[in-house]
Amino acid sequence: MAEKAGTPEKIDLIKLHRAEYAKPKKPVFVDVGPGTYLAVAGKGAPGDALFQDRIAALYAVAYTAKFESKFAGRDFVVCKLEALWGSEEDGEQSSLATLDRAAWPWTMVIRVPDFVTEAELTAARAKLREKGKQGDFDAVELVTLEEGRCVQMLHTGPYEEEGRTLAAMTEVAHAEGLSLHGRHHEIYLSDPRRVPAERLETILRRPVRG
Repeated sequence: MAEKAGTPEKIDLIKLHRAEYAKPKKPVFVDVGPGTYLAVAGKGAPGDALFQDRIAALYAVAYTAKFESKFAGRDFVVCKLEALWGSEEDGEQSSLATLDRAAWPWTMVIRVPDFVTEAELTAARAKLREKGKQGDFDAVELVTLEEGRCVQMLHTGPYEEEGRTLAAMTEVAHAEGLSLHGRHHEIYLSDPRRVPAERLETILRRPVRG
């Protein structure tokens, strides 16, 4: 449907970077360029209080930035939630395998257009407080990610069964003389509150190098 006269065209970053968000049933290599993201970081098990509070703050800032940008004449779709798990120094063996869940390092991110800058982030925090909203909005930061060459595949099923998908990705990388490195990246296509675990769809991504 076309935009109404006088309203800004809505930017959809997933469509603009369609190749980076491929969801193949078999591993493929993708080249992921630099992108701007709103991000919150922490340590702990998925679903604990800090995890939930930081995600709530991330979404609040993302939607506030979207509506403020729309008011200014530049609208965009709020992208899917993504997560970076583990350490930048991780190799074939993720640090998550040796750490207690209470110590798992994570960064939750939502991709935004490049015109969302520190000024827009500051304005979004101020708007939320002006409305009396509660949350750790100062924990939300702007970051740039540039993962480069990656191996990627769609995982269908519970998060706990991602090992089989990662094994297939690793095998394909090794066949090309490459190894995995950096943080484990998940892109959540399904809402676990509404979709049964066996039908959850998650894009898995790992950077590779020779």
